[in-house]
Amino acid sequence: MNDNTHTLRIKRMGIDTYQEAVVYMLSGCHVCSSEGFRAQSRVRIRVNKKSIIATLNILNNSSFLSPDEAGLSESAWNLLEAEEGEIAQLSHPDPVDSMNYVRSKVYGERLPRSEFYEIIDDIVKGKYTDIHLSSFITACANDSLNIEEIEFLTEAMIDAGDKLQWHTSPVVDKHCVGGLPGNRTTPIVVSIVTSCGLTMPKTSSRSITSPAGTADMMETITPVELGLNDIRRVVEKECGCIVWGGSVNLSPADDILIRVERALDLDSEGQLIASVLSKKKAAGSTHVILDIPVGPTAKVSSESMAHKIIYGLEEVGRRLGLHVKTVVTDGTQPVGRGIGPALEARDVLSVLSGEKDYPRDLRERSVELAAKLLEMSGYVKDGEGRGKALEIIDSGKAYNKLIAICEAQGGFREPGNSVYQHTIESDTKGTVISIDNHMLAKVAKLAGAPSNKTAGIVLHVKKGDQLEKGQPMITIHSEASGTLEYALEYVKKHKGIFKLQLDEW
Repeated sequence: MNDNTHTLRIKRMGIDTYQEAVVYMLSGCHVCSSEGFRAQSRVRIRVNKKSIIATLNILNNSSFLSPDEAGLSESAWNLLEAEEGEIAQLSHPDPVDSMNYVRSKVYGERLPRSEFYEIIDDIVKGKYTDIHLSSFITACANDSLNIEEIEFLTEAMIDAGDKLQWHTSPVVDKHCVGGLPGNRTTPIVVSIVTSCGLTMPKTSSRSITSPAGTADMMETITPVELGLNDIRRVVEKECGCIVWGGSVNLSPADDILIRVERALDLDSEGQLIASVLSKKKAAGSTHVILDIPVGPTAKVSSESMAHKIIYGLEEVGRRLGLHVKTVVTDGTQPVGRGIGPALEARDVLSVLSGEKDYPRDLRERSVELAAKLLEMSGYVKDGEGRGKALEIIDSGKAYNKLIAICEAQGGFREPGNSVYQHTIESDTKGTVISIDNHMLAKVAKLAGAPSNKTAGIVLHVKKGDQLEKGQPMITIHSEASGTLEYALEYVKKHKGIFKLQLDEW
């Protein structure tokens, strides 16, 4: 492949395709003609000894590329680590044999450990297109993975990346399966637990289908994209960290799958379990508390669904050598007031600093989870965790610890403020009997969250509140007038966000 019929000069296009590597060529390009490439073909790109596989997009005019150039998306450019104008060799990649296993899974067959390992290895090496990834994710949905397959998938995801090891025990962690707006307990739990000297290297996700993930929220007050060496440094200094897991190579397949799950708005039970536990094991955790919010509009919508997830988390955790405890919590309404990165950060800071009007439900849930983690780790006896957690938070130690962790990660800053706000008021008098989590999350996302960090909503009412006509219910925050209008239009068309029982006269 040294002749120039297979070579092109590479050009950085500056196009953000997130984690998908994309290559751009002109339709009349000699490489396209000689290789028979078509749009969406997979192309191996080699520069010196480095090679990647990218998805081909075809351009029909030469405004952006010359015939002897191949353009690379930002993801492809960063993976290839080449210089502008270098000569690249382009060819068809080898067939992806593991897709045969995915097809078998589509038809309901059980896969052995070796086949999950091959699938995950090919995913991490970039051999799967988004179409392939969608097929795998869908094939694993709808309760189609048994407990052994979930174990095999989790092990494959762990072994595909780096692993953190700590010279101490226990190493504790906490995770929420999600689906509940505003449930930002992690920074509070980390602050309480690490104030006691326990080690808690918390790697968190960005949003999959919600208006904010923990990493999105933390990014409004401190850097979260730390490498492995920086994570070790922060944890050695402060006993814990709160960073984005996608910035390190811990269970790298998980971040690839999450990107496509977000687009599909799909989060299957088996892959949820593998996602959570692979990250915990790879981060070196030994004792893990898992929060399972249950409610009709939460991710886990019923007790029966919760029991299946709990069994899977605890059983697969046991097989991996993890001490896992699950806690079922109320998922019938959002936690706290803020929904969106900066607004949730304000809730967290108000709880830890003891502001007069802090959200009580966020503090209570955080204290409960921290208490169970303190007891599970053996730091205190059973029944003594709550008192210890309250002591730490009331003394201000937890707030000081969060600030110290932020400073160690690169500095603390106050979360920003939105440019536009609009308050929605109740048009009748009555008692709030239900709140739709899905719809509230949709409003926050239409307002711009999580991409726009200060966007989202502030919730002014909770279940059981008695409302007067004209009383504020939510305030929408946005960084642009257009996104504010999108959110307002949705609210006007969907009257079921809050259900009220009308007061009798």
